[in-house]
Amino acid sequence: MSKTEKKVSQEVDDLEIESSLGEDKKNKKNKDNDEGITISSSKLALVRSLLLNIKESNEKILDLFSATISPKDEERISIGQIIDPGNASGMGSDGDGVDDGRIIEGVFDGENMIGPDGKQYSVPANYASKSKLVEGDILKLTITGTGTFVYKQIGPIERKRIVGVLEQGSGGNFMVISDDKKWRVLTASVTYFKGQDKDEVVILLPKTGESKWAAVENIVKQAN
Repeated sequence: MSKTEKKVSQEVDDLEIESSLGEDKKNKKNKDNDEGITISSSKLALVRSLLLNIKESNEKILDLFSATISPKDEERISIGQIIDPGNASGMGSDGDGVDDGRIIEGVFDGENMIGPDGKQYSVPANYASKSKLVEGDILKLTITGTGTFVYKQIGPIERKRIVGVLEQGSGGNFMVISDDKKWRVLTASVTYFKGQDKDEVVILLPKTGESKWAAVENIVKQAN
């Protein structure tokens, strides 16, 4: 074979090798792209599902918040977090060293305070009755170094008054009935006013939204 023929043959071989390598690279690139699209779609579907769940949860939280706390109350809460209003302690006194204690803010559920961590904090029935706390009120709890619980009402919600009839259940608990609706009331409140079954009762309720509990404002005794 002549030098020219060898050179041509070598060039042909080089072209075939280069073409083969180019095809391999192209195939590999296409394969990587195909795999990339599959993984990307899966991840996008997962992210979309998570975002939808987060959106749904946020909407439920906002609905619950709107139903129990009005814009006016939100303003009061913000102010209450900055300013310590007045003298509204539930247990103990300001002279008990409460400034040195642990402070927790939460929402009154009619019987207890629910903290931001979801935990229930016991509210003395006598304090709740005397202060006429309504479901949805914002409270501040100070736990002193000696373990004393000191409550302050820092965000009272707007209230409305309703007149109903007192009813005592078989378990001894009291309820107030008005227009086929029922609300639970603290036994301590009924006892304070010396209420009895079938007495007429004036109760306080949140102005907006639904509630299971009511605060007793007064009781009209039945005539003997």
